Amino acid sequence: MGIKFRWVLLGLIAQSLIVAGEFFKPFNVSYDGRAMIIDGKRRMLISGGIHYPRATPEMWPDLISKSKEGGVDVIETYAFWNGHEPVRGQYNFEGRYDIVKFVKEVGSAGLYLFLRIGPYACAEWNFGGFPVWLRDIPGIEFRTDNKPFKEEMQRFVKMIVDLMREESLFSWQGGPIIMLQIENEYGNVESSFGSKGKEYMRWAAKMAVGLGAGVPWVMCKQVDAPEYIIDTCNAYYCDGYKPNSKRKPKVWTENWDGWYTSWGARLPHRPAEDIAFAVARFFQREGSFLNYYMFFGGTNFARTAGGPNYITSYDYDAPIDEYGLLRQPKWGHLKDLHAAIKLCEPALIAVRSPQYIKLGPKQEAHVYRDNGSKCAAFLANIDEHSSATVKFRNQAYTLPPWSVSILPDCRNTAFNTAKIGAQTSIKTVGFDAASYLNDPAHLRLMAPYEVSYISESWKFVKEPIGVWSDSNFTYQGILEHLNVTKDQTDYLWYTTRIYISDEDISFWAENQVSPALTIDSMRDLVYIFVNGQFTGSAKGKWIKVVQPVHLIQGYNDIMLLSQTVGLQNYGAFLEKDGAGFRGQIKLTGCKDGDLNITELVWTYQVGLKGEFLKIYATDDNESTEWTEFPPDAAATRFSWYKTYFDAPGGLDPVSLDLRSMGKGQVWVNGHHIGRYWTLKSPKEGCKTCDYRGTYDSDKCVTNCGEPTQSWYHIPRSWLKPSDNLLVLFEETEKNPFEISVNSYFTETICAEVSENHYPPLRAWSHPKASNGTISLNNMAPEMHLQCDAGSTITSINFASYGTPQGSCQNFSRGNCHSPNSLSVVSQACMGRQSCSISVSNTVFGGDPCHRVVKTLSVEMRCSPTSSISAH
Repeated sequence: MGIKFRWVLLGLIAQSLIVAGEFFKPFNVSYDGRAMIIDGKRRMLISGGIHYPRATPEMWPDLISKSKEGGVDVIETYAFWNGHEPVRGQYNFEGRYDIVKFVKEVGSAGLYLFLRIGPYACAEWNFGGFPVWLRDIPGIEFRTDNKPFKEEMQRFVKMIVDLMREESLFSWQGGPIIMLQIENEYGNVESSFGSKGKEYMRWAAKMAVGLGAGVPWVMCKQVDAPEYIIDTCNAYYCDGYKPNSKRKPKVWTENWDGWYTSWGARLPHRPAEDIAFAVARFFQREGSFLNYYMFFGGTNFARTAGGPNYITSYDYDAPIDEYGLLRQPKWGHLKDLHAAIKLCEPALIAVRSPQYIKLGPKQEAHVYRDNGSKCAAFLANIDEHSSATVKFRNQAYTLPPWSVSILPDCRNTAFNTAKIGAQTSIKTVGFDAASYLNDPAHLRLMAPYEVSYISESWKFVKEPIGVWSDSNFTYQGILEHLNVTKDQTDYLWYTTRIYISDEDISFWAENQVSPALTIDSMRDLVYIFVNGQFTGSAKGKWIKVVQPVHLIQGYNDIMLLSQTVGLQNYGAFLEKDGAGFRGQIKLTGCKDGDLNITELVWTYQVGLKGEFLKIYATDDNESTEWTEFPPDAAATRFSWYKTYFDAPGGLDPVSLDLRSMGKGQVWVNGHHIGRYWTLKSPKEGCKTCDYRGTYDSDKCVTNCGEPTQSWYHIPRSWLKPSDNLLVLFEETEKNPFEISVNSYFTETICAEVSENHYPPLRAWSHPKASNGTISLNNMAPEMHLQCDAGSTITSINFASYGTPQGSCQNFSRGNCHSPNSLSVVSQACMGRQSCSISVSNTVFGGDPCHRVVKTLSVEMRCSPTSSISAH
């Protein structure tokens, strides 16, 4: 057989296996009290969360590839019931909801998949993943021993399991799925349902296992899970967690590497040093399966953000950011950590329990050693303030505060969680934001780049106030918001008419008082209009509203626009939460006392006229009477705007700048980007973040005094080179002329590596490293630098080997400096997408200062290849 023909045949065979769903040789998955057992072998597994609907299918392969490059073995995702069954009995498995395609992408990358069916997800996802139609089933109560709910839940879970089986996606079929989850954090709410909660939990476990999926099932945060279900941990730290049986492995289903964000709040970040510390401590103390929540957070497109009040971005400060770019140094630091853990894996799987050694008051070692040559050790310093030098096996080791050193051979340190050798990346999206340059998390730091407003030519159309179609209806009394809208829209108009007498007008004038409209309880947002004029608004969750109003003698129209901003996604009794108004609505301050208008006849109008006409769609064919909106025109409340724009050149991700707008929703080429809102965060609370010590979501926050979200991701696959349709519905009096669209990419990369840093992790695979023929400690550490794909290093802003001072974007030379620094770095890196530099005296032509520990600090500029000629 010819070589060429043989390779063609092998390619066809491989392709046929992928089509059939067989990505691996079929294997079984089980577990014991130490670890998951994959194809008969214990494994230490690293998992990364990627939710398929929070990205586009075109993004999936790159996200999965970057996760794998970062040391991930498994991809984790929920199944999103309300995305797959938006209408009862009508299913959606296309586009962003093509879960089969996503699972196959994971398998084709050679990774495993952990599928959390739930079907309750929480996930800061609208209604926790439940379809809103579920609450309309007679007699239903969610997540308890309730027959209607259990029937619907079982039907969906069975459908997903059957679908995965039909597509041959379970491990025993040659697919990537190795583990499933039923329910989700039910232990947090189980007691709310009394004995029926306990009964439901047992039923859910038995039902799931009875579906014959052939892989293990887990329940997270479920300490009373049955013997045949693995109970798991969700938290910032899970090293102290123990499953409820010695026959179950220690599994961490959610390691929160960031946190979600609400409109009007600061942005939370979790330092790379702390999350690495938490992960190392987990494996140090018998952990076996770790999942990052999230490894890529992505975007809450359309109206999928939960809440109430969660922002459109679900970036989550994850190792891969919302746009699919690496967040450095977090991604690189964790990659090095994962490599060090993998070096320890032979020893970790060989021993059921480690040897514990106390090294000091807050220092300890855990040693995994078999009867042969396998040995790995973790040395921890849990002191939050001070370094400690400890003696282990007759060697001295200096441990920074709040850190773990990993010794894959029980002798040489491969990694310390507090010593970052990975690069820092600073992103650019095209505007000058000098105020961001002190952001300690280096998150989306912006610099000037090709600033241009999107268009000088806009058209607009007014959205009617109140009733706009024949589909309205009347009802005596106040109806619950979701019972009317079924969550097909955020918006619901309530309109009624009241009569004001001359006596009331005179009473208010004589006493110099104003009447007020009061609402006992409201969520999430209400706009109040009187006689077509905007009067006021209120936002909050079940708050009382008191709004002064101006009324005239005679009939007055009261119009309330109730608005949801993401449905409740967490807690017991979700089906009872609802939206809109509760209690009574009154007109207070009248001559004869309060006027209760709750039981008047109200006219209801669901949604917006522009939504109904789909004026954001590309096939609008000008059915709407758009008019020109000149730059000097006064913006009015509740307006639709549209324009056309060209996509930025290149392949970089694209971001829409909406800082100049107020609140609304936005579409590009008919795709719903999501809600926008320029609520500003509090001015106080941002401070220099110290990674040391226990983390919580308020510890390390940035963006004080700025809009919580200013930039909105437009996936490249939703764009054409030119004539892209942008449509906004703006609820406030803002005009669109300062909106811009820009590329988003890594512009500046920095790194610092000292000569006493650990040897490159690849050196451990050297055939002579294990038997001591070569000394790992004598091998020079390396600095690795990398621009985004499609970008190259175009300038060296700073380079110094010696004792440089400062930090990224603020480096300066110290007293010791090698004159060859710039030339060495330039030769290694200029014009390349990535480069490596050995940090040693030899490379830099000699020792610039004897008996002093030298450091290499560099700062470089990356430029997209397509733009280099323009600069």
